[in-house]
Amino acid sequence: MTEFGTQARRAIVTGADSGIGRAAAVALAAAGMDVGITWHSDREGAERTADEVRTHGARAVVTQLDVSDIPGCGDVLDGLIHELGGVDVFVNNAGTGAQKPFLELSLDDWNRVMDTDLTGAFVCLQRAARAMAAAGRGGRLIAVTSVHEHQPMVGASVYDAAKHGLGGLMKNLALELGALGITAVSVAPGEIATEMTGNDDVDPHTVDRPGIPLGRPGDAREVAALIAFLASPEAGYITGASIVVDGGMLQMGPQAGAAITAHDWRSL
Repeated sequence: MTEFGTQARRAIVTGADSGIGRAAAVALAAAGMDVGITWHSDREGAERTADEVRTHGARAVVTQLDVSDIPGCGDVLDGLIHELGGVDVFVNNAGTGAQKPFLELSLDDWNRVMDTDLTGAFVCLQRAARAMAAAGRGGRLIAVTSVHEHQPMVGASVYDAAKHGLGGLMKNLALELGALGITAVSVAPGEIATEMTGNDDVDPHTVDRPGIPLGRPGDAREVAALIAFLASPEAGYITGASIVVDGGMLQMGPQAGAAITAHDWRSL
């Protein structure tokens, strides 16, 4: 049985040009890791992330990655792993979504989200896991899913399906890769103040969310702190879990249902 060691580590974070990805890359650098940073359409954002990573004395390698390019995304990841000299922590963060009622969802919409959030994630996770297995040092696979890995949302059928699938894949990886010292954990954020939720560069403490027990969205750095912990040797006995970071949002299911007095929730 292989055990994940405490030697100098190399991490890769996909979709690290902004939001949770950027915060995770910086948090991993602060923990002493060199970081591979991927971007899809915002190269300047990725370079800003790299600048922050380097302020912690860590090496940053920036590469464009289109996770929906299958299987080409795997070849890009292989190249990044080679340039870093290996990978010990892989954070699958890149993702997308589609807000459409199920009856109006096109096959193109379905394929675009599935290719990015699930099939592309599978390809990248497999390439990272193969590199870890070949190195024989163990490793950490961390997938950023969503609270919608656990509960659905009206108008997000394909996103929900992809995140459910990714969460299930991570559980299977925990079973299959544990003997290699490779852990697999999902991080499931709720509403986080990022570009994706329309609150980029906003102090989440200034945003009122009555439906969340903590009363606000989360900060990307709060999610990143969990990712950095899961990447550490101290988290060595955590695998196959999905850890929710949502300010208590998921606990509001029955409570929110009792408080709803109109049928507005049935439509986007």
